[in-house]
Amino acid sequence: MPGGPLVAVGEALRKVRDAEATLRDAVDEARAAGHTWQELGDLLGTSRQAAFQRFGRPVDPATGASMTELKPPDVIHRAEGLVAELVGCQWHEVRRDFDDRMLAAVGEDELRLAWAQVAGSVGSYEGMGEPYARSTGDYTVVHMPLAFEAGERTVQVTYRENGKVTGLWIRPPEQ
Repeated sequence: MPGGPLVAVGEALRKVRDAEATLRDAVDEARAAGHTWQELGDLLGTSRQAAFQRFGRPVDPATGASMTELKPPDVIHRAEGLVAELVGCQWHEVRRDFDDRMLAAVGEDELRLAWAQVAGSVGSYEGMGEPYARSTGDYTVVHMPLAFEAGERTVQVTYRENGKVTGLWIRPPEQ
């Protein structure tokens, strides 16, 4: 291919992003036409809750503010980098944006142990799914689905508005 394999990867990524945008528009149209989250979840092969979490446009009940306006705006990219560092066993780098409380509570040994426990229960890491995020107040929570050889997990990273990590969990997948 002219330009080599990296050009092909870039083109494939563009197509994935275009397809995601088309899918989001189609879900919005289906909701506007009165279709339920259950119907959409069934069609997408997931639960109604997972469909809503991925495509819904929730509003904070206390403030009326959109929960899809991410603070900071690059939070999904930040979480992807953090998870890549976690997968790469780069414990020092994973902790780089931790707030003071997280730095005190979660050291490199705790990260190493948590990742070893994940590997012990679901095997080797295979890939990252499509992340989604929700903001409320000063916090934004990013959900990053991960595939392993024998199961799935979701990494949940909570960011403060200032970009500091205030929570990090590795959980069973959301259904």
